[in-house]
Amino acid sequence: MESHLVSLSAGLLIGMIYSVIKVRSPAPPLIALIGLLGMLIGAQAIPLFKPLFGF
Repeated sequence: MESHLVSLSAGLLIGMIYSVIKVRSPAPPLIALIGLLGMLIGAQAIPLFKPLFGF
């Protein structure tokens, strides 16, 4: 749970900094969320596939 709060806090801080210096997000929000979803799925898939490859 602590890592979730740290991640959320970091995201909020970076968002505020972007807003103050008037920098647009490097990716459209939908694309960024899809990328994050892919990262989460990939991280969860590795433990499932390890036994299949003998790791």
